[in-house]
Amino acid sequence: MPLTADLLVALIALLHVYILVMEMFLWEKETGRRFSGFDARLARETAAMAANQGLYNGFLAAGLVWGLVSDDPTGFAAKVFFLSCVVIAGLYGAATANRRILYAQALPGALALSAVLVAGPS
Repeated sequence: MPLTADLLVALIALLHVYILVMEMFLWEKETGRRFSGFDARLARETAAMAANQGLYNGFLAAGLVWGLVSDDPTGFAAKVFFLSCVVIAGLYGAATANRRILYAQALPGALALSAVLVAGPS
């Protein structure tokens, strides 16, 4: 189970790196506009906000990687903390911005968090 939990944590970290790239670097390009669903004008007007959000997603990814490379109990605590942040951010985003964030961020984060908690510290 620890390997499965770590694989799920790694996938969530990669998801947040993907979100970082979309929000910080591709937001105004066609790929980023498909990601956000915004037209060119709205993407241009929200680019600074999106870059800020992307930076936060990068911090989540960095924290998850820290949890993966650190020995327990620090690694376990970091994974639990940052996955909890992912879930809370996903729930808030789903409630305030777009319901699909519940399925794209909160649910995967909750599954990974559950796996980490079941596996426990090594």
